[in-house]
Amino acid sequence: MNPDRIYPTIVAIFSTLLLVTGFPGIVQAQFGDNLRIRGYVQGNPVWISAELPEPIGDETWMEYRLQNRLNVRWDAASSLTFHWQMRTRFFGGDLVRDFPEYGDGIDTDDGLVNFSWMIARQDSWLLHYIPDRLYSELDRGNWNVRVGRQRVNWGVNMITNPNDIFNIYSFYDFDYPERPGSDAVRIQRFLGFGSRLELAVNPARELENSVAAALYAFNTRGYDVQLIGGYYRSRMASGAGWAGNLRDAGFKGEVMYYADLEEEQGDRETNIIAALSLDYMFPNSMFLVTELLYNKEGGMEEFQLMTFELAPDNPSLSRYQFTAQGTYPIHPLVDGSLATIIYPDEEAVFVSPSVTWSVITDLDFTVLAQFFAGSDDSVLSNAGNVITATLKYNF
Repeated sequence: MNPDRIYPTIVAIFSTLLLVTGFPGIVQAQFGDNLRIRGYVQGNPVWISAELPEPIGDETWMEYRLQNRLNVRWDAASSLTFHWQMRTRFFGGDLVRDFPEYGDGIDTDDGLVNFSWMIARQDSWLLHYIPDRLYSELDRGNWNVRVGRQRVNWGVNMITNPNDIFNIYSFYDFDYPERPGSDAVRIQRFLGFGSRLELAVNPARELENSVAAALYAFNTRGYDVQLIGGYYRSRMASGAGWAGNLRDAGFKGEVMYYADLEEEQGDRETNIIAALSLDYMFPNSMFLVTELLYNKEGGMEEFQLMTFELAPDNPSLSRYQFTAQGTYPIHPLVDGSLATIIYPDEEAVFVSPSVTWSVITDLDFTVLAQFFAGSDDSVLSNAGNVITATLKYNF
């Protein structure tokens, strides 16, 4: 990479992002309390190492990321709200330079409408914009209707969410806490305490890739229970989820079943996915979450850290997966976290430690690492490692 080209560009874009952070106050002064704008600016260098197929082989790369997120909400009337949330991201470094398909992967939008915009692109850097929330919301009495790009959040667990059939997220995605959305129509009817009925439809450009499902939620004996049934990309989908307590520990679970509706879909078998979790807050304020996941179709023939994708009907890297994640307040201004995933059938393990320091109000500094290790026969043995440091300012 040529520093004479890349670094002035970083400075220029970062300065622009800083100016944008002052924009919310100006807009709110003009439009009053009906318009609310929040967001953040963050920058993080990322070091990646991985062993890729020849002729690349064992390599390391440096990437530099800047991100500006804006969350816009306009209360047009007492019961009508418009939401627009977006990411503008700068990528610069070895990955953009060495892998042309890397930029192509960023410039994608799987929604019904393609909102992806590659603002600028050069040999070793790119600037990209995409909204992941863009919907109108009608909230009147016991009815709530959302139309547009939104997050249809049906998950119950804190780590893996088989019930999230509309917009699954990846636990390995370290810089996307908002999680993806989907172009959908969602209708909710609240029936009473802890009880509701939902219908959601996510049309696709090809009809057979659409998703449509209904959810019925209720409370019984201290447990919140939900039942799900519908259509997922040429497959029948049905399942359930629950959240409650076992003594002083939280007990949650999600189960999904998938079966092909058309014989010509290939050799896919029916799939059963189940994730059970326990969470507990210790007297010293350490919070621990453990999860056991079974995915009948789980497992991969090959794996690359920066390019793999999970799917709702196959949400894990192995058939069995055990996860433990603990967070602990090391200091009133410092939080530590350690996540470990064991893949028994792959004879592999994933470890991710992180530390976050609240430097001042609205400014956080985080150091995070991700490491894969496994036997020589495992596709995860050379999956790759990541180390990153993030400075994030919220406004």
